[in-house]
Amino acid sequence: MYNTIAIETDTRGVAILWLDRAEKHNALSAEMIRELTQAADVLGKDDSVRVVILAAKGKSFCAGGDLRWMQDQMAADTEARRAGARELAMMLNALNLLPKPLIARVEGNAFGGGIGMMSVADVALGVPEAKFGLTEVKLGLIPATISPYVLARMGEDKARRVFMSARLFGADEAQSLNLLARVVTAEEMDAAIEQEVKPYLSAAPKAVAASKALARSLGPAITSEVIDATIERLVETWEGEEAQEGIAAFFDKRKAPWIT
Repeated sequence: MYNTIAIETDTRGVAILWLDRAEKHNALSAEMIRELTQAADVLGKDDSVRVVILAAKGKSFCAGGDLRWMQDQMAADTEARRAGARELAMMLNALNLLPKPLIARVEGNAFGGGIGMMSVADVALGVPEAKFGLTEVKLGLIPATISPYVLARMGEDKARRVFMSARLFGADEAQSLNLLARVVTAEEMDAAIEQEVKPYLSAAPKAVAASKALARSLGPAITSEVIDATIERLVETWEGEEAQEGIAAFFDKRKAPWIT
């Protein structure tokens, strides 16, 4: 059914939504973006599903946007770029509004869009070895479509520590920035995830969904207008000189001109 993701559901109604591009460090390709949007819809409508765990195959949680996908956006016209940016934005929105608890199991590195994927989860657990970073500015890009969710999770003051520097940081700092709720070892992860899952299996599913929607409505406003604005910011950046140079430098395996 899917090529870039997989879904496994146990008899209790606990579904694992796997990012399954291990060979590409689970980078977000156009196909993966579409399949994640579809999966969010399917899982959201399935009354037998009580909890969703977002996990990843391989060594990385999510390396961000697939560079080939970005390269395609650079070669496209404005309307095609806008359509691509909208697909990414609406995938994140679909996961953010999923009417089931969403628990991120982060057992590898998360960069760029991977931070966005963590931020749409209701709770994220990570291992001490994982590294994190909002690395878009290294390529002349900006963390545009993920920004509403990252700011909602971190708060502006904490987000500004890492939002535009591209520096990498570890799991302890990710916890201090509110990206991770807990840092646990790989050996402890199964038990820690179960501790997060178990309370929901005793809670009324419709009340859980309504409570999540209530919390979301009272938090920072992520409206269609906000989402549209981030899409336009991304399109503008894709069309800028720095993005053109940064993506080209990456594929040419040379330094971008701003690197000193």
